[in-house]
Amino acid sequence: KFTNVRMGLAAHLEGCMNGTLLLALGAAWHELRLTPQVHTVAFLTLIYGTYFNWFFTTLSAIWGTIGLSPITAAGRKAADEWKESLVFSGFMTVGVAMVVSVLLILWGFSGRARAEKSA
Repeated sequence: KFTNVRMGLAAHLEGCMNGTLLLALGAAWHELRLTPQVHTVAFLTLIYGTYFNWFFTTLSAIWGTIGLSPITAAGRKAADEWKESLVFSGFMTVGVAMVVSVLLILWGFSGRARAEKSA
C-alpha cells in the first residue's frame, strides 16, 4: 500500500515513460556506432536509470518520503531520515546514470561517432 498515493501515480507514469523510452531506443539501437565497451556502458546505464527511476519513485510512494517531491507530498510529514536519504541517494544515482547514458547514445547516433568508428 502506498503511503503517498500521488507518488504512486508518479511511479506509474515513470514506468510508462521509461518503458516507452526503452522501446523507442530499442527500435533504433542497431544504428548506434560505438565501441563495444562504450556500447555496454550506454546500455547498462540506460537499463539502470530507467528501472531504478521507477523503483525509487515506487519506494518513495510506499515510504511516503517528501524530500524530492514537495508537490506530491503536500501536507505530509517527512519519513524516517534513513528512508529520505536512501531515496534521495537513489535518485541522484539515477540522474547521473541517465545523463551518462543519453550523452553516449546521442554521441553514438551522431555522424562524428560513425566517422570515428569507421576510421
